[in-house]
Amino acid sequence: MSIALQHSPTGEVTLELTPGQSLGERHRLAARDLKDTVGLLRLGWTLALLDIRLRYRGSMLGPFWLTLSTGLMVAAMGLIYSTLFHMQLHEYLPFLTVSLVLWGFLGTLVSDACYAFTMAERTIRSVRMPFALYGVRIVLRNLLVLAHNMVVIVAVDLFEWTGPGAAIVLVVPALVLWVVDGLAITVMLGALCARFRDIPPIVASMMQMAFFVTPVIWKPQSFGDRQWLLPFNPFFSLLDIVRAPLLGEFPGTAVYLSAVGYSVLLCAAAWFLFARVRGRIAFWV
Repeated sequence: MSIALQHSPTGEVTLELTPGQSLGERHRLAARDLKDTVGLLRLGWTLALLDIRLRYRGSMLGPFWLTLSTGLMVAAMGLIYSTLFHMQLHEYLPFLTVSLVLWGFLGTLVSDACYAFTMAERTIRSVRMPFALYGVRIVLRNLLVLAHNMVVIVAVDLFEWTGPGAAIVLVVPALVLWVVDGLAITVMLGALCARFRDIPPIVASMMQMAFFVTPVIWKPQSFGDRQWLLPFNPFFSLLDIVRAPLLGEFPGTAVYLSAVGYSVLLCAAAWFLFARVRGRIAFWV
């Protein structure tokens, strides 16, 4: 049984009770939600810019404060961990810089995804917009922050006189995959966390553990002969398809296959969950 409020031109409101939607109808409505979201991409971009402006309102450097803090963290950790791992700084610093900047994007995106719908509670209850648009808003906002932090990578490349070379072209399809995965994880976690409010701290703990078990501050070569196990870690595969080209390397076939496989599973899970619970999100927030 589903409930809907119908507003007539005269201002009268009627309550309409209809039988529960079939599985096909749910998928059709979810597809229409995505279609409407594509038509409102300009609005999503505007909302993402608004979030950045509101977050750093009154600040002299704006989002570049995050860029500055990232640069200082990279410099400090580079000096410390290059000594601990007995590595040359000029070899370790580019790897650490790219890893921390990209992981910052992934970690913040997953964290924001948990509150995709609950943070937009007032908007959801007052304005009729496609739910996927809230996910687009978060993805675009984090892409803007990533673009600011790319300054740190460029600065380190100039300092070390290194560059990605021809492998840089592989970054474009990898980022496209990231955007698709970002929208999927945002919609999925946003719906789950709106229903179960205990999930965000669980996700935060899992991301903290993933940071240490994923080659972010340590190189994959440190795993020795067991490097073949790394693609079983979805964070490694999705991170390396962007990181390796930025470092002038070509990811292996296993990395690409596992990254695409994890993305397909993620998108499928997000789609079926979104199609099932899309009509309930407004009641959960």
